[in-house]
Amino acid sequence: MTDLHAPAVRHFASDNYAGVHPEVLAAVAAANVGHVPAYGDDPWTERLQDVVRAQLGEQAVAYPVVNGTGANVVALQAMLPRWGAVVCTESAHVHTDENGAPERVGGLKLLTVPTPDGRLTPELVARQAWGFGDVHRAQPGVVSLTQSTELGTVYTPEAVRELCDQAHALGMRVHVDGARLSNAAASLGLPLRALTTDCGVDVLSLGGTKNGLLLAEAVVVLDPSAVDGVEYLRKAGMQLASKMRFVSAQLVALYEQDLWRRSAHHANAMAARLRAGIDAIGTLQVTQPTEANAVFVRLPADVAQALRRRWRFYDWDVADGTVRLMCAFDTTEQDVDDLLAALRSAVGGTGPARTTPV
Repeated sequence: MTDLHAPAVRHFASDNYAGVHPEVLAAVAAANVGHVPAYGDDPWTERLQDVVRAQLGEQAVAYPVVNGTGANVVALQAMLPRWGAVVCTESAHVHTDENGAPERVGGLKLLTVPTPDGRLTPELVARQAWGFGDVHRAQPGVVSLTQSTELGTVYTPEAVRELCDQAHALGMRVHVDGARLSNAAASLGLPLRALTTDCGVDVLSLGGTKNGLLLAEAVVVLDPSAVDGVEYLRKAGMQLASKMRFVSAQLVALYEQDLWRRSAHHANAMAARLRAGIDAIGTLQVTQPTEANAVFVRLPADVAQALRRRWRFYDWDVADGTVRLMCAFDTTEQDVDDLLAALRSAVGGTGPARTTPV
């Protein structure tokens, strides 16, 4: 069969560009035997419930879905009445990268706040958490935070707990978009529950695709009293897979042992290597702390153009030249070093470093 792409080239645009981890492919193949009941009444989905309870606490219940947008929309719909609203950052994935799905499909109102590093704080939440009982205002019911954030930063357990305490005191719930939760936990050297259940998080969108899965995410309910009708909303939202064993088998492979941590730790390490190399060049400005698997750096237009002859990466802020360089579970040291060599060649010369604190 003719190759459809250059398999030796690994890009820096997104961890979604990466393939599927071999251990996950093996798990899918192992599940591909005989006939089992459809729509989640299968041994792999049953096993997944044991896995999420072990990772996230005895009350945790997983509802596998097929993509992250679906996980977020189903989770938020289940947490809110029709008149409810979600407080999130302006950079939140649910606001910027889901084509209005929470509004169009979920019928929700997003109340956004600006933040310089992608993280919410109680002070920022307070800007939108008001108007309770006012019939003219969408009612704030959920605080949604992303871990790790869209800007590659990480919430500490203390920060998550503070947000949960504030939200619960106001009668609100807390949702975590955990598309890269594994990267955050690996960065801090903590178990998954230390950033979620133990902090008071109510519902989690548990990521998989960005950490080596083929097509698998999950809505994980940590507090059963925080939701209503998840199973019906999942079906109505076109997120109920008929052959769910293949979705669940991937999640089991990732989270039953330590594959999630190994893969995320490697991606983070490659980002740290990339960040160190950029700092060593000395003339480029890194715009965000490098705390997970992303590096944000300002590149002159000619430098970015030179790099794009070989690699794909995303413009983050066209106005000031900021780009995002993302590492994945399969990014190699050689991949990073090749990019750095091309970057040094394109920049030419060195000078005083201008970076933000890590």
